[in-house]
Amino acid sequence: MSPLHYLCRQDAIGEGEAKGFAPVGDFRRKIIVLRRGGALHAWLDSCPHYSTGTPMAWKTDAYLNGEKTHLACHSHGALFDMETGDCVLGPCLGQRLTRVDIAVSEEGDVFVAAAAQEEKQ
Repeated sequence: MSPLHYLCRQDAIGEGEAKGFAPVGDFRRKIIVLRRGGALHAWLDSCPHYSTGTPMAWKTDAYLNGEKTHLACHSHGALFDMETGDCVLGPCLGQRLTRVDIAVSEEGDVFVAAAAQEEKQ
């Protein structure tokens, strides 16, 4: 089993909020964690529009559109479903963000496994 790396307390991310965390383990990109409908979801901070993957935020933790209804790539305006990671608007339609598996302990700590899932778009 891969070692787990601590990201945050689950209550540090409010409903409809998203936060970025520094890369851990084998991940080369930041990890975005957001809360939608009470559930936490995690994604690599890498827009699939370019093969090299573009970071999505234009400033710290600015991962959502103005209405806070979608994840947004502020480099070119793509919008992504917060729960599925599917691109719903922009030049990367038909593509999706890369999900990151997280675990929440009984104490409410959020962890990610050190070994990165394959980073493919």
